Amino acid sequence: MVDTLRKNTRTTAPANRAVNSSPPDGKPPGPGPEARPHDAAALKQPELYINRYTSLLEFNHRVLEYAKDASVPLLERLKYLCISSSNLDEFFEIRIALLKQRLESGSVQSGPDNMTPGEILKILSGRAQEFVDEQYRILNEELIPELADNDIHFLKRTEWSKSQEKWLRSFFKKQLTPILSPIGLDPAHPFPRVLNKSLNFIVSLEGKDAFGRDSALAVVQAPRVLPRVIQLPQETSAGQRHVFVFLSSIIHAYVDDLFPGMKSTGCYQFRVTRNSDLFVDEEEIDNLARALEGELSARRYGATVRLEVADNCPERLRKYLLQQFELGTEDVYQANGPVNLNRLLAVYDLVDRPDMKYPGFVSGLPPRVAGNKDIFDAIKQGDILLHHPYESFVPVIDLVKQSANDPNVLAIKQTLYRTGPDSAMVDALVEAARAGKEVTVVIELRARFDEAENIELANRLDKAGAHVVYGVVGYKTHAKMLLVIRRGPKKSLQRFVHLGTGNYHPRTARLYTDYGLLTCDPLIGEDVHNVFMQLTSLGKVPTLNKLLQSPFTLHPKLIEWIDREARYAAEGKPARIIIKINSLTEAKAIQAMYRASCTGVSIDLVVRGMCSLRPGIPGVSENIRVRSIIGRFLEHTRVYYFLNGGKEALYCASADLMERNMFRRVEVAFPIENEESRKRIMHELDSYLNDNTQAWILDSEGNYARASAGNSKPVTAQMLLLEKLAESS
Repeated sequence: MVDTLRKNTRTTAPANRAVNSSPPDGKPPGPGPEARPHDAAALKQPELYINRYTSLLEFNHRVLEYAKDASVPLLERLKYLCISSSNLDEFFEIRIALLKQRLESGSVQSGPDNMTPGEILKILSGRAQEFVDEQYRILNEELIPELADNDIHFLKRTEWSKSQEKWLRSFFKKQLTPILSPIGLDPAHPFPRVLNKSLNFIVSLEGKDAFGRDSALAVVQAPRVLPRVIQLPQETSAGQRHVFVFLSSIIHAYVDDLFPGMKSTGCYQFRVTRNSDLFVDEEEIDNLARALEGELSARRYGATVRLEVADNCPERLRKYLLQQFELGTEDVYQANGPVNLNRLLAVYDLVDRPDMKYPGFVSGLPPRVAGNKDIFDAIKQGDILLHHPYESFVPVIDLVKQSANDPNVLAIKQTLYRTGPDSAMVDALVEAARAGKEVTVVIELRARFDEAENIELANRLDKAGAHVVYGVVGYKTHAKMLLVIRRGPKKSLQRFVHLGTGNYHPRTARLYTDYGLLTCDPLIGEDVHNVFMQLTSLGKVPTLNKLLQSPFTLHPKLIEWIDREARYAAEGKPARIIIKINSLTEAKAIQAMYRASCTGVSIDLVVRGMCSLRPGIPGVSENIRVRSIIGRFLEHTRVYYFLNGGKEALYCASADLMERNMFRRVEVAFPIENEESRKRIMHELDSYLNDNTQAWILDSEGNYARASAGNSKPVTAQMLLLEKLAESS
């Protein structure tokens, strides 16, 4: 199986391949004839694990599949293509960069699959090349022609009319030429530093300039402030409503104007991707914020990991660019179109065609919240479960807003991981601090790609008088917690809490699926208080009443509960595990699930992205089923369910089953104890397990195949939740 994994150049199933979303009889299989408990050494065999990096790249393949799915609205398909491009950028900036670092340092560190950095890079290079080729094939052969059929046009230079050419030349002279700085390459003008993911052109020239100099090559760097897709005015387009031209085409068409007296013999776009992970030795610095600010500027010029170049660029120029960036031939990717497909996302907003987008919706509100303007009163009546984006994030914001203006509120404590630049949540915290309330905010500065925004909001909160801390050295604060301390009757103090699986970010609350719990449970309030004390002060935290916390109790408790289900199954009792997370890579948890499967525990895993577990292996994991849901919204909820002999344990969490979440982050898992909320989550999990339109089923060889309804009724979990919880716009 290891040889199969290493030789296989693509694990996503062909588009026409489908599987049923559940066994024919609707029941999970029992233990087969080979099923038996394995010893610890047997469960550590490398062939039992899928490589995490190849698994992550295959997640992106599943996203890309929706760019060619005719059942998806056309502009949404373009959006999926853009998302796949953005995902691939981050894959190179972080994952490939890390593997290259390990390879260069001579590290042979490997995961449970026992593959070395060199082996993984070789596999990923081939698969990434195929992925890029498929992206441009979809763009050129499917999306652009179908968009043209719907009066949305992307014009090549050979297709410009006279009026369009006149307008574009004027645009070049007035908007581009004043801010372009072409650089001729000679001993006085060495190859320039190229920003991470910026658009550039390598230009070959002939002739002499005003000083009599010959110059064979030049580099033109496109301004980052300009869009990469330019919309032409309708009066130039003979009645066509939406006509676009790539910025790269405009620069290419008029590049000669940048070199008076000389002639361009070739102009080819290129883009480099750099290592964008920040490194700060927290034990060697005095101020984390200042250290990160210093690193942010360096991110733009990290080590290069990928070169994208026009597919018609001559080999000699490709080799020249590879030499400049110290890359190998395996690091070059040829683009049959704009080198940054993600910038096409602008078209989605520029084109007002509701018929080519997903229908709008208004996030719903739980009846108790909708009918009560006092959020504190609503929470005191019982726990409130929120499922975003189907249900609104407004109640969470209202909790902070009302707290800021309520004279009975004494203190607010909150963790912030990602919030966005314009956050109503942060506005309310600032208002509360200025009103004299005790506001404590634990800001995780190292939220990848949001570091600059987090530093800015930290400074803003600090100026307003809030207590701002950055968590614990060596551990990211990834828990999502909000605590409000309010004076109640007879001067008693009450704690109101919000716990969530996602970030306090209003935009992602519209795009990601997440659970949130509003509660005034005294024991949960005490637990959250103690976790905040741990994050802001020194000393050990008392044993928590109900919450589980990484890096302390969460991982051992999950292993204990998996093993408990195995004991129930061994005794012939019903045993069941359902886990819905974003990623599954932690080896000990996987081994525990393998052990449980051997005893007959029925295990269903809904894993959106990386999954290192191999389901369906006879004698090891035939009782484990793994599916990935890809749809309109990014699945982000984390839910852990254990039958526990009928005394069900149901927890939501900020944590995935990954090494970093279990051991290198501060995470929180919280119980769902309200009976109505428990039944609701279980019903929603059933919807995901029965989804036969947006589910992808993982087999033992690491292949994903899209589920098919066959003769059954189509089930789309996200659509069911929209119909049940949201309102049409």
